[in-house]
Amino acid sequence: MAVVGVLALQGSFNEHIAALRRLGVQGVEIRKPEQLNTISSLIIPGGESTTMAKLAEYHNLFPALREFVQMGKPVWGTCAGLIFLANKAIGQKTGGQYLVGGLDCTVHRNFFGSQIQSFEAELSVPELVSKEGGPETFCGIFIRAPAILEAGPEVQVLADYPVPSSRLLSSDSSIEDQTA
Repeated sequence: MAVVGVLALQGSFNEHIAALRRLGVQGVEIRKPEQLNTISSLIIPGGESTTMAKLAEYHNLFPALREFVQMGKPVWGTCAGLIFLANKAIGQKTGGQYLVGGLDCTVHRNFFGSQIQSFEAELSVPELVSKEGGPETFCGIFIRAPAILEAGPEVQVLADYPVPSSRLLSSDSSIEDQTA
């Protein structure tokens, strides 16, 4: 049986473990580099990306996470997990933020604003209908959410949320690559 690891530093790792359990999949919490050797795939959940990065650095997880991704093992990141997986990020706090990298995209953390500006939106996800026979839309929940500003040619975009070009142009943040 495949074992799915869930990075359990901060954020919604308990919810991911519970969802895996409901699907009959064995999920384990990952907090130390050596634990990555025991899993076949990894979920990096949502949470506060700066806090997660500081904890990952404290536990010396970045080298092992980068190696896991470079080995081509399946990795899924939601919200803060997406930020971790991006090759480039903007909108970080002073001093930047370390990234795992591996996903050819540029993200902007907290792109949609503060906690009070959070919202929900129906997103068209054709893959749900065509492959799974599911609903035509999915309720996206944007809580201090990142945005993918650029995606490389090998990245398959499953859904998008239209943003006015003036919002894109108003960013004064510089792009940083913190995967080194």
